[in-house]
Amino acid sequence: MSPRAFTTSDFDFALPPDLIAQHPAPERTGSRLLDGSGDAPLDRRFTDLPALLRDGDLLIFNDTQVVKARLFGEKPSGGKLELLIERVLPDGTVAAHMKVSKKPAPGTVLRMAGGFEAELLGRWPDAHGPLFHLRLSGDAYALMAAHGHVPLPPYIERPAGSGITHADQPEDESRYQTVFARHPGAVAAPTAALHFDEPLLAELDARGVRRAFVTLHVGAGTFQPVKTESLADHVMHRERYHVPPDTARAIADCRARGGRVVAVGTTSVRTLESWAHSGEASGDTGIFITPGFDFQVVDALITNFHLPRSTLMMLVSALAGHDRVMALYAHAVAQHYRFFSYGDAMWLVRRDF
Repeated sequence: MSPRAFTTSDFDFALPPDLIAQHPAPERTGSRLLDGSGDAPLDRRFTDLPALLRDGDLLIFNDTQVVKARLFGEKPSGGKLELLIERVLPDGTVAAHMKVSKKPAPGTVLRMAGGFEAELLGRWPDAHGPLFHLRLSGDAYALMAAHGHVPLPPYIERPAGSGITHADQPEDESRYQTVFARHPGAVAAPTAALHFDEPLLAELDARGVRRAFVTLHVGAGTFQPVKTESLADHVMHRERYHVPPDTARAIADCRARGGRVVAVGTTSVRTLESWAHSGEASGDTGIFITPGFDFQVVDALITNFHLPRSTLMMLVSALAGHDRVMALYAHAVAQHYRFFSYGDAMWLVRRDF
C-alpha cells in the first residue's frame, strides 16, 4: 500500500476566534496540557508534565532569545512604516520585513523612532529576495534593545501607538520570553517552552529528567500558512540553528541509558532533525517535516496548538500521525483549549506509520 499523499487542505480546521489566547496564563505553568500519548485524549494541567516523563528522559529546549525586532519610523515624505528585523547579518546590516504604503527606493534614508536612521540598501538575500536589506546608524542589537518593541504574532491584538511610537505591554516584555533565553536573534518565541518556570524545572531535576539546549532563531515565517495545495510546491522559510557539543553528548548518553529524547517545541524538533539529517551542528535550515518523515532523534514532543494549514501542523502530524493529531485538535476545540503562542500545550509521543 503506497503512502497517503497529503495536501494542505488535510491540515485545515475550524477555530473559533475566541479560542485564540490574547494573554498568557497568570502563571507560566498555569496552562492546560492535552495528553495525546494514549488511545484517547486526556485533559491535564501543565503541572502534570513531570508524571508523564521518566527518570533518564532528556528534555531539549531552544534557548534563543526574542529580540525587540519591531521598529517604527517614517520615510523622508513623512509616510509611516514598520520594520521587523528578521536577522542581523555578519557585517552588521539587517534583513527585515517592511510594512509601508509605498516601498521606498534603494538609497532612501529612513528616520526611525528613537532618533536613529536606517538606509535601504536593496533586497535580501538577492535583488529579488523577499526581505529588505538595511544599514542602521549604530549597532543593530543595541538599537533594538533601546528602541524596539516586542514582535508579537499577528493574531495577538494590542492597542496601536500614535504616530511612530508604540507602547509595549509589561506582560509581553516578561512572558513572551523563556526563563532560559540567552542567545539573542529570534523574532518569535519558542512558545512550548514558555510554560516552564524554575520550580517546575527543579521538580523535573529531582525526578531524574535531564535537560539540554539547542538554539534556533525563530523567524517570522513560522506564522505563514502554506499557500500551495501541493506540499511539494511550498518553499520553506530558513532559520539559523546550532547544536552544541554538550547537547550531542547528552543525546548519546540518553540513548545509551534507554531514555527518550523529548523536544520542547517544534523549533527544537527542526533543530535536532536538521542536525541529524545534514550532519552539520550549525547552519541555516529550511527543513520541511511532513507525514512520512524519517525521524532520527526526537521520540516525544511538548508543543502548543498551531495555526491551520501551517507547516507546524504538518510537523506534529508527521510525529504523532495525521488522523490522531486532527482528532486531538477537534477535542481541543470542543473542550475550549486556548490556542497559539499564549495558549495551552499538548504532549505527544512519536508513532511511526
